[in-house]
Amino acid sequence: MGIKNVGEVYFAERTLYEFRERLVSYIKEHPDKEEILFKQFEILTQHFIEKANIKTDEQRMDSTSVTPNIKSAGRLSLAYDFLEKAAKAIPQKYLNKSLKEVLEPSFKTKLLFKTQASKINEKLETVLKLCTEAYDLANEKQLTSTEEIKLLERFLNEQAQYDTEKKVWVPKDNKEISAASMQSAYDTDATFRNKSGNKSQGYVLNLAETCSKDNPVQLVTDYELDVNIKSDTELAQRRLDPIKQNTDVTDLYVDGGYYGEETINKADETEIKLHFTDMTGRKSTSDKLPLTDFTFNEGHEIEECPAGNVPLRSDYSEKSKSTTTHFEKSDCMNCPQKENCPVKPQKKSMVLRVSQKAILAAKTRKEISKQEIRRENTSKRAAIEGTNSAIKRGQGANNLRVRGMIKCQLQIGLKVIGHNFKQFCRAIHKPKPKTKGVVCPM
Repeated sequence: MGIKNVGEVYFAERTLYEFRERLVSYIKEHPDKEEILFKQFEILTQHFIEKANIKTDEQRMDSTSVTPNIKSAGRLSLAYDFLEKAAKAIPQKYLNKSLKEVLEPSFKTKLLFKTQASKINEKLETVLKLCTEAYDLANEKQLTSTEEIKLLERFLNEQAQYDTEKKVWVPKDNKEISAASMQSAYDTDATFRNKSGNKSQGYVLNLAETCSKDNPVQLVTDYELDVNIKSDTELAQRRLDPIKQNTDVTDLYVDGGYYGEETINKADETEIKLHFTDMTGRKSTSDKLPLTDFTFNEGHEIEECPAGNVPLRSDYSEKSKSTTTHFEKSDCMNCPQKENCPVKPQKKSMVLRVSQKAILAAKTRKEISKQEIRRENTSKRAAIEGTNSAIKRGQGANNLRVRGMIKCQLQIGLKVIGHNFKQFCRAIHKPKPKTKGVVCPM
């Protein structure tokens, strides 16, 4: 706000509200420009890092769900909300009898609170029919350019499909509805995610923070809020460059949700070593020889098998990102490890086809299988759960009081800055460790 000394200028609570409104308006008007609040976060964080002597070479990353100020609505309730908004957007003089009834309080009570579970689909079809009437009426009166009618059209396309024979909209099966579909008539940016059985509606917050044991406190070095259908791997790939540009990070500790070939390749580009606590995907079969037992050259070709046999030939395809290796049949048939070897018999030779993705997975799995490495990775990463809790519960990010992507991004940005400010205050007021004095002889 341009105030450098607290108390020099009087401002009321409304001043803060208007300041946030100006921020929202600026972002809407300049969507392609740099996010100005994040820039302030970067400036403040660099200042805190310098003054508190924070090491940033070791960092950790995690994501957590964030819920905007919306209710968790079923399909029937969601349909009613879009119908009501559309009916209110159409002038009263144009509404027919059935659409006028939608705006009466008794309609909502009868629809949502006096409907048996067995009749929900029947009621949903009724509401979809009214939605169609509202859209057709808006189209007739040339009102389809209004925001409410545009949202109604989007809702119909997401939640229903048009029956050309009956000429009516019928509800889609739950499995046919995209996770990117609207979850609220009042926050059309929010999406749905079912992660490990935990269902959420809203957004996902991705955080990175320092984790060196030498630091007096740990500071958040990067954050991003996005729709919650974005995977951890997508978020990590986007944030590695900014984190590298703003800090001297060399090692990043993450959980298995961030594992992916693209993420590791991006980390290699930015010269960041990823340390995983676990891996996603199918576990390797214990009775088969791991791919890491084969010797590969820099060109991704196999030079030797675990038994020491040299292949007849080994070719790497850049197009398919895979290696095809042929071994002498007699060598494989007489090998003591043939029962556990992943090679497959062909007419003239034994063949092993393996993708770079599988090789990368095998290397990562071998690394985290070592107890001391897994223990260290878990120990370094675990404390970021406490940071998530501090921001969500301590700063109120668990259930935001605003709706929409832009407002939620601003709220999260302010809360992350607030968290770092608290951590910085702890660092500068932290008592220094006492040193043993030297006793001078008399």
